[in-house]
Amino acid sequence: MGRVQGDSSRSSNHDTATRKKLDQRLPQAPTDTMVSAALVQKMGHPPLEFSDCYLDSPEFRETLKCYELELERTSKFLKELIKDGNSVITAIKGYSVAVQRFSQTLSGFQFAFIGDSLTDDEINIAESFQEFAGLLQEVEHDRMMLVQNASDLLIKPLEKFRKEQIGVTKDKRKKFEKESEKYYSQLDKHLNLSAKKKESQLQEADELLDKERVNFYESSVEYVYQIHQVQDRKKFDVVEPVLAFLHSILTLNNLTVEMTQDFMPYKQELQLSLQNTRNHYESTREEMEELMKRMKHPSQICKMHNFIPMEGYLYCQEKWALGVSWVKYYCKYHKEGRLLVMVPCEQKTTTKQGPTQLTLKSCIRRKTESIDKRFCFDVETNERNTPVTFQALSEGDRKLWMEAMDGKEPIYHSPIHKQAEMELNEVGFKFVRKCINYVETKGLTQEGVYRTVGSNIQVQKLLNAFFDPTNPGDVDLHSSDWDVKTITSALKFYLRSLSEPLMTYSLHRDLMCAAKSDNLDFRLSEIHSLTYKLPEKNREMLEMLIKHLVSVCSHSDENLMTPSNMAVIFGPTLMRAKEETVAAMLDIKFQNIVVEILIEEYKKIFSCLPEDSTAPPNAENGQDDSSISDVSVSPVPLQRTKPVNCPPMIPKEPPPRQALMPRPTNRLDRHSDADSGKVDDARQRPDPSSAANGESGVYVSRVPSFQGRRPPPKGTSINREGDSDGLTRTRSTEKPAICRPPVRPPEPPSRYLATRKSPRVQPAARARPHPMLPLKQSFLGMPPGKCDEYVQKPFLCLRSSLS
Repeated sequence: MGRVQGDSSRSSNHDTATRKKLDQRLPQAPTDTMVSAALVQKMGHPPLEFSDCYLDSPEFRETLKCYELELERTSKFLKELIKDGNSVITAIKGYSVAVQRFSQTLSGFQFAFIGDSLTDDEINIAESFQEFAGLLQEVEHDRMMLVQNASDLLIKPLEKFRKEQIGVTKDKRKKFEKESEKYYSQLDKHLNLSAKKKESQLQEADELLDKERVNFYESSVEYVYQIHQVQDRKKFDVVEPVLAFLHSILTLNNLTVEMTQDFMPYKQELQLSLQNTRNHYESTREEMEELMKRMKHPSQICKMHNFIPMEGYLYCQEKWALGVSWVKYYCKYHKEGRLLVMVPCEQKTTTKQGPTQLTLKSCIRRKTESIDKRFCFDVETNERNTPVTFQALSEGDRKLWMEAMDGKEPIYHSPIHKQAEMELNEVGFKFVRKCINYVETKGLTQEGVYRTVGSNIQVQKLLNAFFDPTNPGDVDLHSSDWDVKTITSALKFYLRSLSEPLMTYSLHRDLMCAAKSDNLDFRLSEIHSLTYKLPEKNREMLEMLIKHLVSVCSHSDENLMTPSNMAVIFGPTLMRAKEETVAAMLDIKFQNIVVEILIEEYKKIFSCLPEDSTAPPNAENGQDDSSISDVSVSPVPLQRTKPVNCPPMIPKEPPPRQALMPRPTNRLDRHSDADSGKVDDARQRPDPSSAANGESGVYVSRVPSFQGRRPPPKGTSINREGDSDGLTRTRSTEKPAICRPPVRPPEPPSRYLATRKSPRVQPAARARPHPMLPLKQSFLGMPPGKCDEYVQKPFLCLRSSLS
């Protein structure tokens, strides 16, 4: 008895331990369906034998019930799967529509730039939204094709299986249950018949029972067969549509990766354009702020410069029969032709009056006691017999007008201390040579050379010592008193302090026009030609300086000073407009392009005399008539078109502005290593020999549209898989390649070969099958059986400021 109790106790403990293990494995509150599914996965359903249909045993019925529960679970699963699949398809469709709207908004925006011409970097930026929209539209085109096929891939096959296979099984089940009920009902009646019945009645009852038994057996066998069919077919009829749908989604992701890789070179080139534009912005921001501050004090305008032509508001005395009236005019005086243009500004006039032009003979200040108005002066003209009396806005304004018109009365100047100017003489040449020798000896590999700034006190001390009239040039730069930053800052300040910039005021307009030209060959040849129009001393100094800058840029791997960055420093140092205006500030970026070309094309420009300049772009439409195929550019260069309604701005020609005494200020090249950052190694000087055909030698890395890198060519129909169903893809709009300024770094590596060293067309330029096209075709014709890192953040390279 004790032994039995012990066994019972051990059995109870074992059951408890087993139950705890099961509790740990199963969820805390499992449902019957989950328990059944877990048991099925662990041990599976027992097979249904056809022979068991005839026995119709309780075990057979229990097994049949397990299959029926599995069938119900499968039917419920398919309903939820179809519902969730429709939700996914609807969400994808809604997302695609939203992205397409976003791309349409991008493509509908046009940048408005200031000025009469754009740099190639600005054109890249202006075209960027079109490229972004093109990429998004191409991705969403493939996504919408996925959505259109998703119903055929996923929903319809699942619906078909649920209705045809599970639905038929349910019909067989109803028939089986009906025949089973009839058979057992008939069997009960048959067994209740009395043995005293007639033989004919008993025989008829036996035949009826046999008939019901046959019908029951047939329905039972057919039901079991159908159950087996559903269980076997759902293994592929349910999984295969889900696999096809998942395959199409992953294929779309693969296509997106392919497009991303094609987009990468364009993205990197665009980031370089953004970096370059940011550098230009930083280089002009301080200058514009100081100009704004000076313009807040109109009394100081006369100290800064003289406007040519002189313009502003004047009140003109007009005599009538009933008296005298003063009429407000906006006047503009052209000193070259002594022409005074008067535009009426009265707001109450009903008819619009045209401007009045008068040719000036003389200008005389009006005596104070001769008129009751202040600030008046008389002008004698060829068109009128009597002098015309004008009233200025203030005493200072009257002095400006009389200075511009060469007034006969004395002009009361505010005391202006004219400071000595630097001259381009032998002492200046000696100073520049010594600075260059020092930098090439000790500073070629110093990071940020010419970008970092020396001490203002040390720079002033060096300049005063070297340009001392008593003993000019007697300074040893190799002494311990001077460092590289002081030497480079003094050199830049000397060049900025020349009475006239090194590249002269007279050639400034032509150099700007050359830099703004769309024709790259003309751009180089015109700058080449204009360089030889400089005075002999200016050209000698320019050649010596540019040769030195080429030497510095050749070590850009160490000093991080590429030609582009060096041009930002020396553009406003070697060139400047006569007057400091906002328009002149906006043209600094083109000054930088001129200096960049001088550095990159030093050997070509200074080793031989210029040839005849090529014809400039057509002035009517702004397009480049000459072919630039000889220049190393990306395929399909952009043909820029300037607005017809915007005539080019003609720079004004005021008298030469007075240069300042060499006195360094705090604004001297405000660059620091912390603010500047490092230049991307990609912006290195390319080999000039890589220019196509070896003619002009201008290297231009123009940004090609990323879509131009993706075969097939635009408007071309390609069969994706041989003779299988092909897909014709035609682009709605053909985008030209985006231009970049000259002397830019080569394009980042692309998956498609595009060498620049051979002028002939490479096979990579032709259409070739896309590596992902078979995958794409497999889901479009269904049903079927580290990107490059971002270019580092833009480095802020502030140029030297205009003093």
